[in-house]
Amino acid sequence: MLLIAPLFPSPSGGIAATFSWDVFHAWDSEQYRIIATHGYTDSQNGEPALIVAFFPLFPLIVRAIMSVGMPFQIAGLLVNNLAFLGALIVLYTWINERHGVNAARWTTAVLAWCPLSLFGTVIYTEGLYLLLSTAALRAFDNQKYGWTALWGSLATATRPTGIALWISLLLVAVLDRRGIKAIIASLSTGSGLLLFSLYCQIKYNDPLAFLHAQKAWRPSWGFNWMRWLKMFMQIIVGSTNWKYGYIKDPWHPLLFVIITIIGYLLWRFRKQLTVNKVRYGFAFLGLVLWLLAGDPLINVVMILGGTYLMWLLRTELRTIALVYGLCAIGMLLASGSTISLNRLAYGVVSLSIALGILLSHYPRWGYIVLSSLSIPLASFAVRFAQELWVA
Repeated sequence: MLLIAPLFPSPSGGIAATFSWDVFHAWDSEQYRIIATHGYTDSQNGEPALIVAFFPLFPLIVRAIMSVGMPFQIAGLLVNNLAFLGALIVLYTWINERHGVNAARWTTAVLAWCPLSLFGTVIYTEGLYLLLSTAALRAFDNQKYGWTALWGSLATATRPTGIALWISLLLVAVLDRRGIKAIIASLSTGSGLLLFSLYCQIKYNDPLAFLHAQKAWRPSWGFNWMRWLKMFMQIIVGSTNWKYGYIKDPWHPLLFVIITIIGYLLWRFRKQLTVNKVRYGFAFLGLVLWLLAGDPLINVVMILGGTYLMWLLRTELRTIALVYGLCAIGMLLASGSTISLNRLAYGVVSLSIALGILLSHYPRWGYIVLSSLSIPLASFAVRFAQELWVA
C-alpha cells in the first residue's frame, strides 16, 4: 500500500495513492474520524444522523490515544493493527487448546491471508471486533464467565454483528444447561449494546437509532432475494448484461461456460490426471472466475460456501463456534442488504476456524489456497489505497 500503490497512476473513480498515512484511510474510516474527533452529530430533520450506524467503542479508544497528541490516522492504525495481532494470538491459543497445533496454525493462517484481512490493517473495526468476539467465545468455551461478560460486552459495543454473539452465547448457555452463571454472563454481554441504545435514547430520543440509521444501506429487512438473484446473474452473465437486460457483452457468459466445462472435466477425469494437475487446475480456474465475477462471487462464496463448510464440519467445531457462525450468517442474510457481505462475513471468526480445520486435513490443498488468496489480497490493498471500493 505504501510502496507499490503509489507507482500506479490515478484510476478512474479513484485517486493516486501517495506514500503517506492516507492510504490506510478511506470510506468508513472517515466516519470513525468524525466520531473520534467531534462525537456523534445531532439529528437531521428529526431523523437520527446516519453516522450513528457506526458503533462507538473503536472511536472511543482512538480518541483516548489521540488525547496524548497522536493524530487520528496513526491512532486508528495502532488500535486496529494491534487488535488484529491480538485476535490472531487469541485464535491460535483457542484452536490449539481444542484441536491441536496443526489446526491452530492453519486457522491463524486463514484469518491472516484471507483477502478481507486487509480490513485488519486499515482504519476499520475488523481487528478490534475479531479480538473481542474471539476472546469472548474462547472464555465461554473454557467456562470463564467473568471474562465472557467483559469481552462480550465490549464486542457488542464495537459492531452490530455483536448482536449475533449475544444471542449465540445465550442459546448455548440455555441449551447446554450450563447453569445460572453462564446465563447471567451471556445476558451481560449485551450490556455494550444496551449502553449504546441508552445513549441513542438520550441524544436522539430513539433507543434504536443505530438500527434505523441502517436504512441508508438496507431499505427493508428480511432476505432480499432480488439482490441475491442479481449477484448470481452477475456471476453467470456479467454485470453489463444484467444491467441492460440482454447479451451486450457476450464474452462474460462465454468465459463462464468455458470455466464451468473445464472444471467439470477436471473433476470427471481427476483419476487419470496427477493430483497436482487437478489442484493447480482448480486453483487457476478459481482465480480466473474471481477476475471475471469479482465481488458478487466473493459474497456468494463467503456466505453460502461458509455456511456449507460449517455444517460439513459441525461435528468437529466447538458448539459455540458453530452456533455463533450460523447465527451471524443468518443475521447477515436477514439484513436486507448484500453490501459488504464479504467483509462482514470475514468478521465472523467461525468461518476462518472451519476453513482452517478443513485445510489442516488437506495441507497440500491448503498451500494452494493460501497462495491463491495472496493475489486478491494484494489487489484489494492497492485498490483501497486508491480509494476504490473493496468491500
